[in-house]
Order: sequence, then structure tokens, then C-alpha cells
Amino acid sequence: MPEKKRPTGQKTAPKKTVASKPAKGVRKKTSPRRTKSRKTRMTSKRWSSLWPLCVGASVVAVTCWLLFRALFSSSVGEEPSVSGGYTVHGVDVSHHQGTINWELLRNQATISGQPVAFAFIKATEGSDLVDSRYRQNFSAAKQHGIIRGAYHFYRTSAPAKQQAEHFIRQVKLEAGDLPPVLDVEVKPAEVSIENFRQGILEWLVRVEQHYQVKPILYTYHSFRQQYMNDSVFNLYPYWIAHYYVDSVRYRGAWAFWQHSDSGQLPGIKEKVDLDVFNGSYEELLKLTIGQAHR
Repeated sequence: MPEKKRPTGQKTAPKKTVASKPAKGVRKKTSPRRTKSRKTRMTSKRWSSLWPLCVGASVVAVTCWLLFRALFSSSVGEEPSVSGGYTVHGVDVSHHQGTINWELLRNQATISGQPVAFAFIKATEGSDLVDSRYRQNFSAAKQHGIIRGAYHFYRTSAPAKQQAEHFIRQVKLEAGDLPPVLDVEVKPAEVSIENFRQGILEWLVRVEQHYQVKPILYTYHSFRQQYMNDSVFNLYPYWIAHYYVDSVRYRGAWAFWQHSDSGQLPGIKEKVDLDVFNGSYEELLKLTIGQAHR
């Protein structure tokens, strides 16, 4: 038959290409685009399962940090402002503050615009330790007109009576000094609360008998609530340690408040604890030895 002519301008349809089938036993390669998509889906799936754990861990970490700052202490962080209109301010020191220039501290240092009126000075610890800076600090405080007090750091590793006698041998309080202080911060797990309280009370009674004035009891706010929540301790002036709060939230009576462990003052190179007295300067004088019973 004669060949049919195509109409002018009509294109020839492209020939269909038939894909050849892979030989038997040969695995067909996966396209790159399809491989990338599978990896992305797998990564997304892993993150979707892990992110709740990451968020939960972050929340726990932040919560623990905030509780630590509120209940105990840390030298990290800015010193908060103290409300309440307190006018009588002081410090407490030990060998950790190194050599103190008491003249600068008395004449140039101020806390909330007020001079340093009193200083508690570490004297003893346990049944045999004497702070290496105690004698210099205790003498210099009086020479520079700062009302002074001495404290003992309590250790359950030694009998309470031995610790009391050790403090009495080393500390000679005079008229005008603040009452002796018992610093209680640690309760070993193996010591029962009952025995712990009994030891503290034994120290307080023996020291009161010797100096004829009720000792001051120092401890942390949370520590007192947990281990020393007994009415017998309400008989003693309470010195509360509670940082990173702008006011005391303890509901009971208190005489002193240690509100910061990171103070910086002229005359002291290292950071120092800052305290306030809950009353006027005249009331502080009435608390001193020779005036407490008048």
C-alpha cells in the first residue's frame, strides 16, 4: 500500500521507552531523595520521644537550685535587699576572713547605711579546736568599740559536756559582751533526734550555769524546723540564718538574723556574713552580760 502522508505541522509522538527489569538477584538502588526523607523521619521520631525527658530534667534542676538558695545557702548570687527597717547591723567572722582591719571596719564600713555595731567571733569547735584568729579578733573588736560575742561550733563527735568545758576554758566574757553562742548546723544520720536535742540542751545548761546568762542559739531556719522544733529551745535567744529572702519568715521570736553569707566590707578581704539585730541599739546593750538581768 502506498505510504500515508502526515498532515503538515503534526509532530511525531515520542516512542515509549520500556524500562528494563533488573536482573534476578540484583537489588534495586534506592533513590537519594527517598533515603534522605527516611533519615529525617527517623531523627524527628527520636527527638519527639526525647524532648519530654529533657524538659523534665531541666525543670527538676531549676527547682532544686531554687530550693537550695531559699532553704540553705550559697555564696552564689546577688545579696538581696533587707526590709523591716532594721538599724542595728553586724557581722560574724572566723579564720576564713583572714586578717581583718578592724579600724577600717569600724570607721568606713556600713551596712544599709549603718555602721557595724556588733561582731560574733568564732572561738571554739568540738572538744579541742580553737579558731586561729579568735584571740586577735576578740581583742580587736573591743578595742575599736564594736560589741563582741563568741561562738562555739557544735560537733556530735564529742560529748556535749566536754565541748562546753572547752568553750569555758577558752572564752573569758566580760561585762558589755554579748552572751555566748552555740552554732548548730549538722546532725549525723546515725544520731537520733532525741539524743541530738539532749546534747544541745546539755551544752546550753552548762554554759548558762558558768556565765550566768542564757546562751544564744544559732542555726538555719529549715534546720531548726526539722530537728530542733521543741519548746525547750524557745527559752534561748534565737539567731536565725536564712538567706535569699527579703524578710524573716520564721513565726517565732528571734533576736538576730544572718541574712547574707556574701557581704563585702572595707577591712575584710573575703566575703563575710551579715546580720541584723531585732531591736534598737539600746535593746542590744540590754542583752549584753551585766545588763541582761536588769
